[in-house]
Amino acid sequence: MFVYRISLARWAGALSGSGRPGRWNSAGQYVVYTASSRALSCLEYLVHVGGERAFMRYKLTQIEIPDKCSRQIILPASLPENWHRVQNYHLCQPVGDRWADGLESLILMVPSAIISDEFNIIINPAHPQFSQVKISEIKDFTFDQRL
Repeated sequence: MFVYRISLARWAGALSGSGRPGRWNSAGQYVVYTASSRALSCLEYLVHVGGERAFMRYKLTQIEIPDKCSRQIILPASLPENWHRVQNYHLCQPVGDRWADGLESLILMVPSAIISDEFNIIINPAHPQFSQVKISEIKDFTFDQRL
């Protein structure tokens, strides 16, 4: 399985997580957010960076995760109503924190909040199978100015 992540150039090779809070993790919880496609990765990044993106150097990292790795999937139907709204991160963070702390699987497949029926893949760097995760490609990425 290949997953994708757009980041500032200086962070392109880092797969340790930042520890910053996100929809599926609280502050201090180190996980790596990726997307199931390059396009979804682009859209997920855009919703967070705003107009500053045109002036910075970005990289698209392609990450290979073995098909046999352990995984958990969260379906939208299992989540509270309005889980996808920005003000409702508090509904999803405990789910991701329990998953990360429990070390039950290498990846957590979670629904995209911006495109229904698409998934983001969260990688747990603390999981024993993490050594099997490999960066397969890093290349320059430029956001189209029309976006």
